[in-house]
Amino acid sequence: MEKTVFVGGGGDDYAAKQGLTLKYANRHGLIAGATGTGKTVTLQILAEGFSNAGVPVILSDVKGDLSGLAKPGSEGHKLHDAFAARATKIGFESFAYHACPVTFWDLFGVQGHPVRTTVAEMGPLLLARLLELSDAQEGILNIAFRLADTEGLPLLDLKDLQSMLVWIGENKGQLSLRYGNVSTASIGAIQRRLLVLENQGGNQLFGEPALELSDLMRCDAEGKGMVNILAADKLMAAPGLYATFLLWLLSELFEELPEVGDPDKPKLVFFFDEAHLLFDDAPKALVDKVEQVARLIRSKGVGIYFVTQNPADVPEDILGQLGNRIQHALRAFTAKDRKSLKMAAETYRENPRFSTEEAIREVGVGEAVTSMLMKKGVPGIVERTLIRPPSSQLGPITKAERVGIMATSEMANKYDKVLDRRSAYEILSQRAQAAASEAEVIEEQTESLPTMEREYQSARRFTGHRVSRSSSRMTRPRDTFGSAMSEAVIKELKGTTGRRLVRGILGGLFKGR
Repeated sequence: MEKTVFVGGGGDDYAAKQGLTLKYANRHGLIAGATGTGKTVTLQILAEGFSNAGVPVILSDVKGDLSGLAKPGSEGHKLHDAFAARATKIGFESFAYHACPVTFWDLFGVQGHPVRTTVAEMGPLLLARLLELSDAQEGILNIAFRLADTEGLPLLDLKDLQSMLVWIGENKGQLSLRYGNVSTASIGAIQRRLLVLENQGGNQLFGEPALELSDLMRCDAEGKGMVNILAADKLMAAPGLYATFLLWLLSELFEELPEVGDPDKPKLVFFFDEAHLLFDDAPKALVDKVEQVARLIRSKGVGIYFVTQNPADVPEDILGQLGNRIQHALRAFTAKDRKSLKMAAETYRENPRFSTEEAIREVGVGEAVTSMLMKKGVPGIVERTLIRPPSSQLGPITKAERVGIMATSEMANKYDKVLDRRSAYEILSQRAQAAASEAEVIEEQTESLPTMEREYQSARRFTGHRVSRSSSRMTRPRDTFGSAMSEAVIKELKGTTGRRLVRGILGGLFKGR
């Protein structure tokens, strides 16, 4: 019998039992529904199921509620009786309270271990998306990455990239001949965007030690998959940073993991909460990249589950690849809502026992319309399902409990301390200091020379004229007495006395007329 992650069940009009088959869990999925319909609890019970099956999980905690995965539920909880009654109704005989092994992560390093990557690993495409650059500005960013490679200048953090852009601006004349026009205005626009990103805390994302993907794919001593929780409550204030980081993480998984074909269970499951942030105002090139990753990453044993309010938030080409679906209630208050509800219902394999559209509108909190992949990856018939109760704590843990878990984590010694090694910023600064020191030495040597020789050296350095060593003046025809007198008269006329004389003569002429 194929192993499954138990999702729920019911009776009467509800499915007897609904489970997500582990063999098809890497075929991706969707958790959708209006605010307050139970999406977060569904995400929680799926994370528990995957962890129990030995599958590591990555998820973002937007509201802070999912930290409860680190602590078992309690019989003293006010919903214990309701949980026990539902477990009996849906046939969840093995229901018991237990915690999951959890590692907390945080881009800002406050509510979890710091998550860092380098500017070079992020790449120009995703960085341009993060900075919302124009095509011309993205072109200059590509030049910066190319030159960093050819010149041996590692781009690790933001100050490395900022220094690289300054260097490009100083050498734009030479670079324009090879790479096309390098505009100072475009460089300035990129620098301003980097400043905004830095003020949002984005500078903490870039640096070392960079995150190793293997640290997200661990199991504990009992064989349970690690649940990696990314604190995203503050990160949501910078949605571009949030979406770009998660997309980078997907891209890294796609590029680094080997092909595994169709494994018995996924190597990793990735939950992307608030998925609409990934696609809002995203350029076509970026959407194409997500589609490519979603299509191919399943062969590397990774399952992606998008969590959003409406299936319409996900582009159609990507939505068609999401085989496992849990649809909570959608509310139809406007004509647009009714159209979206109808479109959502049409994506399911119909059940003759009820109307899918009506079921999506009517299911209550903790209920859902589900469709899971069956044998050979065939979509299952849509069913109404009571979602099983969570085994871990419902709601967040305390700050002290979080700090305790972080302190005992293996990741604390590895990532909590920042590493700042020699990179583009240090190399370019060293070059600039060397050039300044060389100029200072030359200036000191020149000052120590006799006056005639010093003037000769200065003229030789700063002019393109030929200079005679016997004189500090530029070579020209021999002066004559007449030319000397002419120069003296012209000099006097250019002076204050000359200007007064001319004004007096012209004034007299005009007055006479």
